[in-house]
Amino acid sequence: MADEELVDQKKYFEDSCKPKCVKPLLEYQACVKRIQGDETGHKHCTGQYFDYWSCVDACVAPKLFTKLK
Repeated sequence: MADEELVDQKKYFEDSCKPKCVKPLLEYQACVKRIQGDETGHKHCTGQYFDYWSCVDACVAPKLFTKLK
């Protein structure tokens, strides 16, 4: 068992879930484009970023927890 290469299942599940979270991704990308010229540093897209990853995590969690030992 020590010779087995462990594979991170979370990365695999994230890649399979990303297509299901297109709307939050597009909202994040639109925000990034909208604030691109901001020189002040006050504008950010943190909310949209976390919305996207929350969507991915919500999709991944049920699949991942069934695979954990």
